[in-house]
Amino acid sequence: MTLDVLTMGRISVDIYPDDIGVGLADVTRFGKYLGGSPANVAVAAARHGRSTALITRTGADPFGEYLHRELVRYGVDDRFVTPVEGLQTPATFCSITPPDDFPLYFYGRFPTAPDLQLDAADLDLDSVRDARIFWSTVTGLCQEPSRSAHVAAHEARPRDGLPAGAFTVLDLDYRPMFWDSEEDARAQVATILPHVTVAIGNEQECAVAVGHGTPDEQADRLLEAGVEIAVVKLGPEGVMAKTRNERVVSAPVPVQTLNGLGAGDAFGGAFCHGLLAGWPLAQVLDFANAAGAIVASRLSCSDAMPTPDEVTVLLAERGRLVPDAVAR
Repeated sequence: MTLDVLTMGRISVDIYPDDIGVGLADVTRFGKYLGGSPANVAVAAARHGRSTALITRTGADPFGEYLHRELVRYGVDDRFVTPVEGLQTPATFCSITPPDDFPLYFYGRFPTAPDLQLDAADLDLDSVRDARIFWSTVTGLCQEPSRSAHVAAHEARPRDGLPAGAFTVLDLDYRPMFWDSEEDARAQVATILPHVTVAIGNEQECAVAVGHGTPDEQADRLLEAGVEIAVVKLGPEGVMAKTRNERVVSAPVPVQTLNGLGAGDAFGGAFCHGLLAGWPLAQVLDFANAAGAIVASRLSCSDAMPTPDEVTVLLAERGRLVPDAVAR
């Protein structure tokens, strides 16, 4: 079966505090959730009725078993998730101090993590090639053998060989603690961009990928690299998407922020849903923006991903565009 959305890369157990507004040293109660950006995007797309799968690796340990169980519970195919003997499944802690302070602490990722042990020889390249959307992140390029595996996956999807309605998405997700330098990250992004049709990132992430400048200048550089849709997140000003023929901006969808960490992944899964549904770009952005806002108003990431009905209700309440949210 051809998958709607196939994501690749980081997975972890998110250990998030139930105590809000205090530093991590003072938290007394925690909840445990599926985490990692590509895993969350797969969950988010599944919530919108899309067939999804994730390519990643975990430790051969109880936390790895937990992540398998959670993926299946959320409707994500886990057949491409394999264990690595001798490495532990990573855990990610955060503290939550709304509205905008959510520091992350990564454990079990240094000097390496199981999801960075993806090997090109083990990839099901037919599934990668056939997926309607293939989604990866810059983090997957930070270390071998994951770097070569990501290159192989992208090379299996040449831009000029994609059928109509298929997309290859690169999440510019740059996390400096995983890299030697911005220059190293920029060089690795350059190896992938020739295969990418959609690039998504905030202004800092776009600066790492294609250099500093205004959001429009960064989007234009991504388009010059061959990307068909360049999405630049503008923080409090919303999000912009640019093609060779169109420029659209979606204003923020106001909510009371509780935890902003999963908003980008919710945006990603909803963005995939809108692309596959064939909506106009402005509607795709509004829908994705609203999905991100909903998750920002909730505590967890994967467990907070909204359904299409929840997104359209919020859009209607805010007087925004409400597309037909039925998957097709």
